[in-house]
Amino acid sequence: MKNFTLVLSLMCLLSLESSSSARTTKSGYEVIKKIYLPGETWWDYPSIDPSTGRLFVSRGTMVQVVDVNTGKLVGVIPNTDGVHGIALAEDLDKGFVSDGADSSVTVFNLKTLKVIAKIPVTGRDPDAILYDPFTHRVFTCNGETSNSTVIDAKTDKVIGTIKLTGRPEFSATDGKGRIYINIEDKSLIDEINPETMKIMNVWPLSPGEHPSGLAIDPMHHVLFPVCHNKLMVVVNALDGKVIAALPIGGQVDGAAYDPVLQRVYSSNGEGTLTIVQREKNGSYRVMEDLPTQPGARTIALDTKTHRLFLPTAKFGPRPKPTAANPHAFPKMIKNSFVVLEVAPVK
Repeated sequence: MKNFTLVLSLMCLLSLESSSSARTTKSGYEVIKKIYLPGETWWDYPSIDPSTGRLFVSRGTMVQVVDVNTGKLVGVIPNTDGVHGIALAEDLDKGFVSDGADSSVTVFNLKTLKVIAKIPVTGRDPDAILYDPFTHRVFTCNGETSNSTVIDAKTDKVIGTIKLTGRPEFSATDGKGRIYINIEDKSLIDEINPETMKIMNVWPLSPGEHPSGLAIDPMHHVLFPVCHNKLMVVVNALDGKVIAALPIGGQVDGAAYDPVLQRVYSSNGEGTLTIVQREKNGSYRVMEDLPTQPGARTIALDTKTHRLFLPTAKFGPRPKPTAANPHAFPKMIKNSFVVLEVAPVK
């Protein structure tokens, strides 16, 4: 996610839009539940722990923790100012929160939700955050300084900084010694060696432009960056070659891959979820642009239940700009923040 100003501007537009790109083919997915959460603060990337059914929702200055089985709020991780993402290290019973506003990472206990540490990063505005189980290291995407802070997840100590080729937006790991980072402003992917903390390769994403979310299929060595020119680019994760480019909905910010169903998902802020199927011959087919709700631009996938979770909200009309406030933003409608639960129903 870019920043608070851009998100609110986007939400203003989204409040006036409706889904217009649904395909004729039906995928068998539906919005089966809506989980309403308190608060009128903005949001960004959610994460889920499939082993516990706990969903972690970023909410401006805190992380709300929800039991998706009951739909109940079970805890809050406070003081995560400008939170963007939550990386879960299940093998270490830890979570790591990127706090964009104060350029830090909050570490918490996955079981108790108690804060363990607050780590200053070696850059500004950590956005997406990734835990790599291969090295037991955490990698931040520092948007304002075009670098990544590397943290030892066992000791909670900063051990290095990687200078990237441009502004990082999202990252993915194959769990075997390769990390990939979308470079939004240059339309590139940086391939990182997580052990040496060096860039191994830089790959162009053309015809994709301005990549946001990034998913990975580690078994077949395929990357799925989703781009703001309404394309999901399918990339060979071993050599960077573009395999295909598929149409997706507009205002995308998130992506996810289900290794069991072999499906890729693109969460589009215009109010759709693009669902892509990997075929037996290795090709890819768009199944549907499922209508969701305007603003539902980020996503978390429960690989155990195959259900997806997309946060969003409704906004009132945009106030008229004034000399004192030329970029006035709309207010979130009270009690409208919701997490959409999407599932394959047949």
